[in-house]
Amino acid sequence: MAGMNVVGDLFGAGKMFLPQVVKSARVMKRAVAYLTPYIEAEKSGKGVGNRGKILLATVKGDVHDIGKNIVGVVLGCNNYEVIDLGVMVPADRILEAAIEYQADIIGLSGLITPSLDEMAHVAREMQRQNMRIPLLIGGATTSKTHTAIKVEPQYEHAPVVHVLDASRSVAVVSALLTQNEAEQTAFVRQIKLEYDQIRTARAGRQSAKAYLSLEAARRNKWTADWAHYTPQKPQLTGVQVFGHYPLNELIPYIDWTPFFQSWQLAGKYPDILEDSVVGAEAARLLADAREMLQETIAQDWLEARAVVGIFPANAVADDDLEIYTDENRTGVLTLLHHLRQQNQKAPGLPNFCLSDFIAPKETGVPDYIGAFAVTAGIGIEKQLKKFEGEHDDYRAILLKALADRLAEALAERMHERVRREFWGYASAEQLNPNQLITEAYRGIRPAPGYPACPEHTEKRTLWQLLEPERLGITLTESCAMYPAAAVSGWYFAHPDARYFGLGQIGRDQVENYARRKGMSIAEAERWLAPVLNYDV
Repeated sequence: MAGMNVVGDLFGAGKMFLPQVVKSARVMKRAVAYLTPYIEAEKSGKGVGNRGKILLATVKGDVHDIGKNIVGVVLGCNNYEVIDLGVMVPADRILEAAIEYQADIIGLSGLITPSLDEMAHVAREMQRQNMRIPLLIGGATTSKTHTAIKVEPQYEHAPVVHVLDASRSVAVVSALLTQNEAEQTAFVRQIKLEYDQIRTARAGRQSAKAYLSLEAARRNKWTADWAHYTPQKPQLTGVQVFGHYPLNELIPYIDWTPFFQSWQLAGKYPDILEDSVVGAEAARLLADAREMLQETIAQDWLEARAVVGIFPANAVADDDLEIYTDENRTGVLTLLHHLRQQNQKAPGLPNFCLSDFIAPKETGVPDYIGAFAVTAGIGIEKQLKKFEGEHDDYRAILLKALADRLAEALAERMHERVRREFWGYASAEQLNPNQLITEAYRGIRPAPGYPACPEHTEKRTLWQLLEPERLGITLTESCAMYPAAAVSGWYFAHPDARYFGLGQIGRDQVENYARRKGMSIAEAERWLAPVLNYDV
């Protein structure tokens, strides 16, 4: 344990890299697992001492936990006892466990945007139950700004702190649990001051930034020369299912840069391998990943599955898309609802919406849209349980990171096949892996929950179209995909289709969207909370 404290200190000082820390933790956990029965017998059941108990949980509706797992390992290396409740944990279970285990700190994690609202709910419940436990907020979509505006005001009894990544977790926990009252008070005061400044600055930005009305934004929409545009009729329409997709086929499509980012190694692949600071460790990590990839393929640890569909479609009023039952285009199968940028643009720049890239119904142009859902996480739980039994966090995290990369690789491969085979609008396309990663092709595949279409409930419509449940891909109540190593989205084929960020939107669009979706305004505001340009 003394040695692991050194490891933790070196990591906090930037002198050790995360893969080294997790490997060291594996040695420590195995040693502790062996010695604990003897230690407990010697100490009459008192067990191994620790610096405090940290309760971690991925919030209700969310299944992502790689970052949380890493934080748990790093805190464990610094002699904190970590109780990890897992994923999709409701607020009442989190608070009950905090009392049961007498936790010193609660840490909440989440990736998808609805998790932000769930974290605020947990904070409100902690306030209502008069708890006095510090609350940590972390995850890819969280931020200091979100914490300051949405979470911290809900819980006044104890500090609420945003933790950027695993490298910051020990410093934050140490400051909150220090026996030096003056240091703790100074840390908490500084956090509160930062949050007050963020709230003040945000209020000023909101009043200063110019937004168009929804009506004006629609008048400034992007439009194509539809009179001279003839969409490629797909080679195949309807839905196609792919089970047991060969993992070997996906290897050339893996984008390794995000893999290194998940291990907090900064740099672009393959240049990162030559980096003077992280290059050697990145090369070792990549070698381990490739070895595990071959092991995964040989022993069938993971199964990849996909479903894709191509449908007749046209744009209609209110930024919606009609998907038709057949080429006659008389029967409407479903409606897709998209959102439009409302920020004031420079002259000549349009306010984009994804529906702009599909021919309007009134043009008479017979257009199409595609949809997909893929996973490379089927079967992962069995292997993760085995690694857990072996006290092997390193290989467990490595497998999760690889599954994520394989899911993205499958999404890339299926998009290529759609372009070249199933839809065929780029049948002559010949691109190398680097060109695929940089998206040097025609068409886009935006995913619900991402910048161009950040509202997650559109996944429910996608699920009605494709029925991915038959492949074992399900949606949680917050529209997170399970298994976590899954990707879904839409295919747009127009040669000028492009990715964009929606930015913030106004109350008029929220009200319009709520009407179109059949939601209450309050429900729409909850799902759209991260992109609202006003406070609810």
